[in-house]
Parts: sequence; structure tokens; C-alpha cells
Amino acid sequence: MKIYELTLGGEELDGVEAISIVESPAIEEDFIALKNQEFNLAEVSKEKRILLGALLIPNKPIYRRNDKEEYYVYFSKDTVREASQLYLTKGNQNNATLEHEHSLSGLTLVESWIVEDTEKDKSKLYNMNYPIGTWVGAVKVKDDDVWNNYVKTGKVKGFSIEGYFSNKAQEKEEAEMGKDDQEFWQNVLNVIEYAENK
Repeated sequence: MKIYELTLGGEELDGVEAISIVESPAIEEDFIALKNQEFNLAEVSKEKRILLGALLIPNKPIYRRNDKEEYYVYFSKDTVREASQLYLTKGNQNNATLEHEHSLSGLTLVESWIVEDTEKDKSKLYNMNYPIGTWVGAVKVKDDDVWNNYVKTGKVKGFSIEGYFSNKAQEKEEAEMGKDDQEFWQNVLNVIEYAENK
């Protein structure tokens, strides 16, 4: 199967246009729904209505299929970082969809960061273990219908991005690869072998 690296080619449309909340995230990472804790207040806290999870994970093979072929795509650490910055500089933080099909209002990316240290990252507070270079986001859900009928019921479990990227097929000789490259490609081969034996 072919493997494509998705990159930002410098075109005006390149980058992430929207964040979709979906039942089956392509990066296979679920988000968690955060609620307020009580802090010795006389009244019960209201829900924060925040979803927190990975938006993009670098070097993670993502299976794809179209009418012509099956293949894998992945994003490098540099592309993940650049895509996260471009998303905000373009002012797209209010762009959201449900299952990549229906536009949603009332969802806003309120926090966004790149994991720099796996042990000290904020995501560890919520028992999430993301590799260095992962783009993590927190999305505020103001829409009652989305919160009550999709988040609380478990119909949506994670994030998936929508956007435009360039791609290039990967054909590297083992002699050209560094240790990180070799570990990445071994991971890709393991995922492909697992998928083909299922």
C-alpha cells in the first residue's frame, strides 16, 4: 500500500478549515468531556461543556480509501505545528462540523497547544498519553443539542480535522533513514500488517 506524507504546500487554501466531532476519529483517539468540580461553593457547579483531545498526532499512519485505492497518510511534527498555527491565524476557531457533513455553530476551540514534554503536558492531568508534537485542543460546546444529544450520549467520541493538504508518496531507502525514521516506518509496517491480517 502507498504511504503519503500530507504537507502544507503554501497554497492559500492549505491548512485545517474546521474541526469535526465524530464517532470514529481517524487518529483513533477519543476526547474527554470536562465538567466543573465543586470548590467549596454553596451552589452546585454547572458543566464546563468542554471537549479535550488530540486534533493531530505526528507520524501516526491513518488508513484511507477512495474509489481507486487504499493507502495511508501521516503528518510530520513540523506540519502538525504549522497546521495548528495556521488554523488560528486564519481565524477558523469557530468552524466546526458534525461527522464532516453538517456545519455546527456554538463550538469554539478555546485552547490549543503542542505537546512538548510527555510527562509534564497538561493532557496528563486527564490521563491522556500523547507523543511529543501532538496538537491538543479544547473545544467549548455552547450548543445544547450537540451537548445533550451527541456528547452526553456518546454518539461522538473524538475530533477529526477538515482541510487541504498536499501529499507526496514515500519511497525511502533504509540507508537514508535516521533512527526516528526507522521507528516510524516500522510502526507503519506493523499497522499495515495488522490491518491486512484482520
